[in-house]
Amino acid sequence: MSDDNDQTKKDFDDAVNMTASELKKWLDTDESKSVGQKKDGGESTGHESGRHIVRILEKKKADLTDDDYAHMRKVVGYVKRHSAQKPKGDITDTDWRYSLMNWGNDPKK
Repeated sequence: MSDDNDQTKKDFDDAVNMTASELKKWLDTDESKSVGQKKDGGESTGHESGRHIVRILEKKKADLTDDDYAHMRKVVGYVKRHSAQKPKGDITDTDWRYSLMNWGNDPKK
């Protein structure tokens, strides 16, 4: 494995603080499905990403593909950018938090 992929995996593990089971359970909620940009009224980009993250979390490191690493880099970038836009006040029931959770990061943890 390349050093690049090692760093990507480390950054991904830092950004994603939800387990596969926590994320699966979250993705089944109405709140999860209510946020994000939707293509043609279907599934949001973040919700689709969450399903990919679950698949990544369930794999052994040796089984990760180039596509997985590309998605991991996308997740790290999204979590970093979106976290910087934290709203003031209680974030518990906000679209901002729900969106981050679709990407595997619960800012309340």
